[in-house]
Amino acid sequence: MSAKKKKKSAKKYGSSVSKTVKRVMHEKKAGSLRSGRSKKKVTSRKQAVAIALSEARASGARVPSKKRRKKA
Repeated sequence: MSAKKKKKSAKKYGSSVSKTVKRVMHEKKAGSLRSGRSKKKVTSRKQAVAIALSEARASGARVPSKKRRKKA
C-alpha cells in the first residue's frame, strides 16, 4: 500500500509579476489605464490583466508564454 507522491511543480509566475498586476489594476480602478496605440480607456478586468502580463513579459519577468490558437 504505497501512497502516491504529488509531483512538485515550479511556480509559473515570478514574484515581480504580481506587483505589476497590482499596479495595473489600481490604474484601471482609478480610470487612468489606457490601451496600446489607440489610448482608449480600459474597462475590462481581463484586458487589464492581459496588459499587466504583457508589460511584465517585456520587462523580463517569468511569465508563461501566450496560448497559441490552433489553425483549422
